Amino acid sequence: MARPWRDKFDEAFRGIKVGVRGQSSFFAHFFFAALATATAAVLRCEPIEWCLVVGCVGFVFTTELLNTSIETLFKGLPAEERGRFYVCLDMAAGAVLIAGMTSAVIGAIVFGRRMLMCLSVIAE
Repeated sequence: MARPWRDKFDEAFRGIKVGVRGQSSFFAHFFFAALATATAAVLRCEPIEWCLVVGCVGFVFTTELLNTSIETLFKGLPAEERGRFYVCLDMAAGAVLIAGMTSAVIGAIVFGRRMLMCLSVIAE
């Protein structure tokens, strides 16, 4: 029998809550997400730019949740078996790094362009 959608959403929200509470890196991600959101508001970004900013924030949060889930699985392994799986932790951390760096580049492009536009208006 199929589970109701409400149960699926409840489990997903519980997973987000557990992931966020169990990972200190989320504090840094939340800080930069808030900073990016505030910057987009101050610079009066266009809808497509907002989509890029929100997409980047979601991309980083998603990779961090996946990284956290892999770390949780790793911690559940017997100590003698963990040695074979350290590379999985490294790859998951690498995914978060790539997501963060990609988001930083996209943010620099979006916000850099916006700041140049603001400066050119001020200079006129």
